[in-house]
Amino acid sequence: MNNQNPILNTDSYKLGHYLQYPEGTRAISSYVTTRGHSYKPEVMFFGLQMFLKDYLSQAVTMADIDEAEEFATLHGQPFDRAGWLRVLNAHGGHLPLRIEALPEGVAIRRGVPVMQVVNTDPQLAWLTSYMETALLRAVWYPSTVATLSWRLSQTIRPFLERTSDQADQLMATMVSDFGARSTTSLEQAALGGVAHLVHFHMSDSLPAIRQARRCYGALMAGRSVPASEHTTMTAWGQSRETDAYSNMIDRFGRFGAYSVVSDSYDLHNAVSEIWGKTLQTKVRAAGATLIVRPDSGDPIDTPVQVVAQLAYAYGTRLNGKGFKVLDDTVRVIQSDGVTLQDIQMILGRLEGMGFAAENITFGVGSTLLQKLSRDTLSFTMLASALQDEAGSWHDIGRRPANPRERPLTAGRQAIVRDGTDILAIPLSELGQRENLLKPVWQDGRILKDWGFEEVRQNAAAAMQP
Repeated sequence: MNNQNPILNTDSYKLGHYLQYPEGTRAISSYVTTRGHSYKPEVMFFGLQMFLKDYLSQAVTMADIDEAEEFATLHGQPFDRAGWLRVLNAHGGHLPLRIEALPEGVAIRRGVPVMQVVNTDPQLAWLTSYMETALLRAVWYPSTVATLSWRLSQTIRPFLERTSDQADQLMATMVSDFGARSTTSLEQAALGGVAHLVHFHMSDSLPAIRQARRCYGALMAGRSVPASEHTTMTAWGQSRETDAYSNMIDRFGRFGAYSVVSDSYDLHNAVSEIWGKTLQTKVRAAGATLIVRPDSGDPIDTPVQVVAQLAYAYGTRLNGKGFKVLDDTVRVIQSDGVTLQDIQMILGRLEGMGFAAENITFGVGSTLLQKLSRDTLSFTMLASALQDEAGSWHDIGRRPANPRERPLTAGRQAIVRDGTDILAIPLSELGQRENLLKPVWQDGRILKDWGFEEVRQNAAAAMQP
């Protein structure tokens, strides 16, 4: 049995939908969007290309058809064997679909479609909505992570701009992905982790970095530094804690930076006595940056206290904006269950104490990759138009009786720029304007292959005032 069967990458009830469309239906056009409305961009589109390359590029085989038919029969569902044989014999196993999408990394308001899908074989009109499950899953998760990571950057940037001299250069290094172990699978770690890398260039997620290389051609999308964990520190025993830290300097001083978890026993003693006194000369002599990681205690007070302790021991300098910057040989990273609110409070506390934001960075895990759902941004896929046997398109869609329920827009859509805004309009009203929904896939072929730097540039544009 194959690990993946494209026919079974859907919900059970979709198996019988080929019997439910009106006779003469030639095509169904659907789009993916987020419910609700906003007055400014709140959603960042990302991740479709990974699905196109890893899943939609897989051709349906006779073995897939046989397996799916057996599944459907035992499962209590009908099965369109003739339809899937047509996919196999007339289209070489590739799904006859045309997908148009926004540029990956672009930010839009809620309610603006991010992609539009239509079948290209008039005998397989059911195929568009059959793919709803897979297409929604392909888009909602990486787009939501990219959006949450964008919000992190929006939160941090004002602190950097107020307190640091090099906000633009520092921004991409402020948050690292520590969340691979927080996810449910290797694939989720890769999908979410590469979405984080759209905004930040630090990551400890090797699956994510490899995903950026495989799917977006990024040679190295994220950097990391050598770092300890409690296992490697406690292996030395409490009586040799200083030796454990000294070994980190010896082994990793040549790497430019190294991170040491320092709360195995007594964080205050480790920072003020071991790092602050016993090993201070050795830390300075190594010429690299020691990044102290407090991994317990109050999530706000503890990292702020560590910055203050290191400032007392190693000294600071005033930058061009009058804020204190730790000696270049020491910094702090906070990664113990960090949330966006924690980051705001930590940076706000440091700013109030006269410290620049660059003295600390953050590692984020489950908050970024796991504590979210499709409902976070209310992603949905809507069938909005039907083409009849004469080739005419007709708008379709729900018309809820409840006047408080605002229906999604029916009809085929186009996306256009209106000044700095991005709007959805009926495709029939496009005229000579550029449609931002560009073809990215048709009948088994990728039509647009986004490079990761292109995606990052699109995302960076969302940060401009």
